[in-house]
Amino acid sequence: MSTPLDPQLFTTISQYDIDKRYKYLIKEVVKTQLIWILTDEHGCVMLNTDDEDCVPVWPNKEFAQAWATGDWESCKAKEIDLKKWHSHWTHGLEDDELAIVVFPNLEEDGLVVYPDELDYELKVQAKKARNHQKR
Repeated sequence: MSTPLDPQLFTTISQYDIDKRYKYLIKEVVKTQLIWILTDEHGCVMLNTDDEDCVPVWPNKEFAQAWATGDWESCKAKEIDLKKWHSHWTHGLEDDELAIVVFPNLEEDGLVVYPDELDYELKVQAKKARNHQKR
């Protein structure tokens, strides 16, 4: 279960640029062991860029749920355990030739990465966190 995000912190983080949101997502996902997507009756919500079909991911329920407006108002934020992400989602997205748009803001601005890139960054951050705890 994740801790609700303070509204003031939500506003502050929402104003981060792409790179800072990416770094926040990596650290937050490793800390909480959860990554968030949006789903509807058809499955996972998808976004399209000029070059890629993408699955958007968020670091907290509140950011994912903030996207559930307009055409997506029936969507629900869904948490995915980080272990399940590593074991199922990364390979599944690669097999389906899908990219990931990391922590898009409400203007649909987010960094597009490949599943193996995100997986690698999450594992590097987890190793850093474990090393930091040993000190």
